Amino acid sequence: MTAKYLIVAGQFNEIVTKNLLDGALSVFRDAGLSSDQVKTVWVPGCYEMPVVAAKAAKSGNYAGIVCLGCVIRGETPHFDYVAGECAAGLMRVGLDSQIPVIFGVLTTNTVDQALNRAGLKYGNKGRDAATTALEMSKIMNEL
Repeated sequence: MTAKYLIVAGQFNEIVTKNLLDGALSVFRDAGLSSDQVKTVWVPGCYEMPVVAAKAAKSGNYAGIVCLGCVIRGETPHFDYVAGECAAGLMRVGLDSQIPVIFGVLTTNTVDQALNRAGLKYGNKGRDAATTALEMSKIMNEL
């Protein structure tokens, strides 16, 4: 069976997420994966990622799931609820399913920080997330 990967991308702060997605897709292409081996689904935001990742993991169709998005701190505690619950939910999906679920969600204080981590100044964290998915899938197959 050919390894398949799922990318779950959050629409909220899409200008950032799109750059993360481009970085992730380039890693998968460079690794020789075809477009049939990498599926992207868009969800409204990061809070919705764990349920989609859980359904995908349960399907048994994917060697790894990469979750990409961006939560930017604002004036209310909303950031803490969204970022924290997203991270905890994705970790639980990975532990429960034994499928690598990669947290490629930027949690920043400003839009500039997010854009810098999505390809402007400090690399592209989407690339990093896809690289991690490939590495973790290999490790899981070796165990």
